[in-house]
Formats: sequence, structure tokens, C-alpha cells
Amino acid sequence: MIAHELATWALGLTDVPAPVRRAAERHLLDGFGTAVGGFRSGSAAPAVDVALGLGGPAEATILGTTTKVSAPAAALANGTLVHALDFDDTHAGGLVHATAVVLPAAFAVGEQGGASGEDVLLAAVVGYEAACRIAAAAPHGFHARGLHATMVAGVFSSALVAARLTDLDVEQTVNALGIAGSQAGGLLAFLGTGASTKQLHPGFASQAGIVAARLAAAGATGPETVFEGPHGVFDALAAGEADPKSIVEGLGDRWETTRIGIKPYAACQLSHVTLDALQDALDEVGFGADDVVSITARVHPDSASVVCDTSRDLTRPASPYAAKFSLPWSAAALVVDGAITLETFDPASIARESVAQLAARVVVVVTGAGVAADAPGHVTVVLRDGQRVEGIVSRSAGGPDNPLSDEVLRRKLTGNVGPGADRLLDAIDSFPARPDLQHLLSVVAHTATEHSQQKRTA
Repeated sequence: MIAHELATWALGLTDVPAPVRRAAERHLLDGFGTAVGGFRSGSAAPAVDVALGLGGPAEATILGTTTKVSAPAAALANGTLVHALDFDDTHAGGLVHATAVVLPAAFAVGEQGGASGEDVLLAAVVGYEAACRIAAAAPHGFHARGLHATMVAGVFSSALVAARLTDLDVEQTVNALGIAGSQAGGLLAFLGTGASTKQLHPGFASQAGIVAARLAAAGATGPETVFEGPHGVFDALAAGEADPKSIVEGLGDRWETTRIGIKPYAACQLSHVTLDALQDALDEVGFGADDVVSITARVHPDSASVVCDTSRDLTRPASPYAAKFSLPWSAAALVVDGAITLETFDPASIARESVAQLAARVVVVVTGAGVAADAPGHVTVVLRDGQRVEGIVSRSAGGPDNPLSDEVLRRKLTGNVGPGADRLLDAIDSFPARPDLQHLLSVVAHTATEHSQQKRTA
């Protein structure tokens, strides 16, 4: 059974190749940066407030604070914090936000049990492999059924991480995976509204996975056929063909952890390749919004269904999150502002008439094959003086074949975190060698608090 093979590998992992370790460290660094950015923006405040209210035994820290609550409650808040800005990483094959479900479970359960930094890093690799492989076994299949692959796959990765860090045996871990499957979900209904449910999905997944592992430890059972079925997760929740066996093929030889992309823009990853192509056109011929007659973008069908869905207003998005999922609006903002930043998606920014008017001149041509998140980008810009400017990129920046440099990654964290970024970078770099997680968590809290205090006195 797939669950048995996955559990056996996950519990027995003792070391990983250096490139895999380095990739995991980079993604955790990026995740802490987006979490602090989410904390300082207040975007995850409802989840933090609820986690504080749930309380429980003082097992794990809510990121950005010094307050400890139960590990499941902390994971609910921390998963939401990592994903709050939609600036966290994405695995192209599964279109899953891996760190948003891996970091919260690994650090909540790791802190609960007094795990070392090395223990938590290895558990994170287990989580990365599980989340990416499970989502990629049905490419775009969950999204096509109106479900968020991050939450569907995330319940399993979180359960596996929790099982490893709490020393469950193989049979208990298989049960934890089976129990987690009954909590998989996450509706994409937020796309056409101002709802914040997408931000909550990684928190739900991380919390559910930890609870599944606890239930298994207490004697509850789950179906060992949760992946291959009948009535397994792919049968029930994925459209089209799925390949469950691919979840365990090449375990220990092929590492999906090294195939996760890091976002340079705080917008849906499916828009990134078009934004990169548009930037290519801007670099070739400097032009402004008033110069543009039209922008024609070639967009992969699976991307178009998410970021070019004409059932909603793509030119005047209903919320900052809706703007992040509007390719026409994001493209227009890039031309108007010359860059895409966190402030691009502030409420006042998305209400700008100048951006809306240019977004209305963005034309989408649906074309392409293969994996949407790794598709090429192509735009044609027609200017009022008659020029036609082409922008072409082979794939979006930040992915495994076009990675962000360490310098750019650290600059991204600095932009998310603000004051105290250097101290936080040092703490993240050193955490694998430390006997526990307390130093890193205290630096995260101090950094978030320092920024909040400076903001209040500014």
C-alpha cells in the first residue's frame, strides 16, 4: 500500500543530500519571512486571535509572539501567517504551497517535543516530499474540482511530519495518513469574492494533520487505501487521471524538495510568467500606461481558469486577494507602477481607476500544454505610436530551473520583515545546529514586535 511505503520511508529517513538540505533551509527562510510579513500586515489576525482563544497546554509558539498554545492551535495560526500574503513558495508540478503546510506542523510539533533543529529540518524534508508528490500525482486535478491542492495535500504532509516528530510507528503513521484523508478539502469559492478562506487553508491543513497523528497515537484507525482507493482521496477529490503510485516512486532518489519555486511577486504564481514576459517587454521599450493600446497575453488553460476567470470582474477586483488572482489587474499594475510590491495589493491601490482602465485593455489568448506553473510566457504590447513590443520568457523566475539567488531571497525576506531582518537571517541560518527551536522563535517574536513598535511610534 502507498501509505505504508510512504510512512516507512518517512520514519526511516536519517540524512539527505546537501542540495536537498540547502533547498529546505531556503524554503524555511522564505516561510519565516512571509510569516513575519503576514503578522505585521495584520492579514492573519483572525486566525491568530482564534488560536489564542483556543489556548490549551503551552506547547508551541504563535509566530511573531511569545505566547504558547496547544500545537494544533499554533499550527492553525502559523499556517495562516505563512500564507497570508500569498507570497510563499509554490511547487509547479502539484501547484501546492509547500512551506505553508510544512513549516507550521514541523515547528509546532518540534517545539512541543523539544526537538533539535536537525530533527525539525529532516521532518520538514519529509513534509516537503509528501506535499509535493501527493499534489503532483493529480496535476491540476484538485483545482479542476474546485479544491485547493495545498489543503488537500497539506493534511497528509502535516500528519506525516507530526508522526515522525512524535515517534509514531509505521502502523500508527499509516492510520494518521488515513485519518488525515477525511479532513482534506479547501474550496476555491474565495476566487470570486472578498473572502479570506484561502489564507486559512494551510492553517486548517497543518492543524488537521497534527490532530490526525494524535488520534492515531490514541488508537484511532484510518484506511490504508487512502491514496489508491477505492473511495480514496484521488477518487473523491481529483478530476481527470491521477497516478497515486508516483507518490512513492523514486523516494530517496528523486527529490521534489529541490523543485519548489520561490515567489518574486506577492500574486498568484500562475500570473508570474506573464508578469515576467511583460517586464521583458518593458525592459526592451520603456512605455507607460497611456502609451498602451492593448496587451495580449498567451496563457495556459489551467492558469486562465484561475487568474483570468471572466465570471468575476478582473479589472476592479473585490479585494486585495482577488487582485492577486487577476492577471489583467496585476499586469496593469506592473505597467503603471513599474514594479509589483506588497503595497501593490493594498486596499487603496486596488481601487485605482488608472489600473482598472489599463486592465480592461489586457487581452487573454488561452493556449499551451504541459504543467501550467512551468509554462512559457509571451505578451504582445501594441503602443499608440504603432510599435508592437514582444515579451518572451521560457518560464517564470524563482522556479528550480530559474531560481532566485541567495541575495535576492534575503532581500525578499528583508522587504517582508523590515527592521531586525539581519538578526532573523542569522537565527534561521543557525537553527539546524541548535539543540532546540527556542532561539529562532524568540528572534521571530522580537523582530515582529520591534517592527510593530516602530510602526506605532512613526
